[in-house]
Amino acid sequence: MKNFKQVKSTNQCPYCAGQGYFQLRLGGSETCSCCSGSGKK
Repeated sequence: MKNFKQVKSTNQCPYCAGQGYFQLRLGGSETCSCCSGSGKK
């Protein structure tokens, strides 16, 4: 049995985890203001 670990890439935005957006609780999504939606630092 293998253990899978999430490896964080050093070039990912720490706020949105490299996705470029946040999922909103009320539905929809919002662009990450830190990386402007690019998903990178």
